[in-house]
Amino acid sequence: MTTVHEARSALGQRLRELRQQAGLTGKRLAESLAWVPSKVSKLENGRQTPTAQDIRDWTAATGSEHQTDALLTSLHALDLQYAEWQRQLRTGLASHQRVITQLDARTRLFRAFEPTVVPGLLQTAGYARERFAQGVPTLDVPHDVDEAVRVRTQRQEILYRPDKRFHFVLTEAALRFRLCAPEVMLGQLDRLISLSTLPNVRLGIIGFDTPCAIAPWHGFWILDHDRVMVETYSAELNLAQPAEVTLYGTVFARLAALARYGRAARTLMTAVVEELASEVPETTEVDG
Repeated sequence: MTTVHEARSALGQRLRELRQQAGLTGKRLAESLAWVPSKVSKLENGRQTPTAQDIRDWTAATGSEHQTDALLTSLHALDLQYAEWQRQLRTGLASHQRVITQLDARTRLFRAFEPTVVPGLLQTAGYARERFAQGVPTLDVPHDVDEAVRVRTQRQEILYRPDKRFHFVLTEAALRFRLCAPEVMLGQLDRLISLSTLPNVRLGIIGFDTPCAIAPWHGFWILDHDRVMVETYSAELNLAQPAEVTLYGTVFARLAALARYGRAARTLMTAVVEELASEVPETTEVDG
């Protein structure tokens, strides 16, 4: 977050310089653009990220159109670091899944830690549907859940490609949180058990009874050795500074060392299945 804040502040400082060079006060600039005065202040002080149109309007109003391309390049770099969900999902959930598909194609090594949810690449259609459906009202984005589920399911074909390697680490909480109906979760757990046997997939589970020398604060993905992706309620963070990637690699290794794998992991997952199965009538079909 520090690098994101610094980048936004640097962009705001450059906008302030262009306004001052044009001899305009913040109030005068806001009036010329039909903005509330506070917007100029927020942009200049890095408290709000400008849109591409904001940049174009600003440079036009300050007579600095020759700076537009450079500022848009800085904005694009900032967007990659701090991609707000409202922006990313304005055209729907499925379009974002297609963007991730392109990223998947370029990645060879996937390392993912999730403390509360099953990772998207391992989700059943039923579990994915619940995740998307819960996100629509929270983020107030277009409701294209069916298409988003279809695209996510297609993404999972890369799990069977021998040139890709996957290392997933989950906590036991991800197996137990009631984020969907019991019958849907049973299908999801069954899928996890099955995927744990794939030769290029390593699936580890950190049990509740495991002493943790490092706290499982939040989920993250490390793509090859180039990028770390962290999802918050408001945005997707993309960390690419070498020191940040190295730090998350170290954290992942320490968390992975706490996990159970192979038969031990499947034993833990099977125990959760047996507990959950008692809540589902025998005639109920589980999501497979």
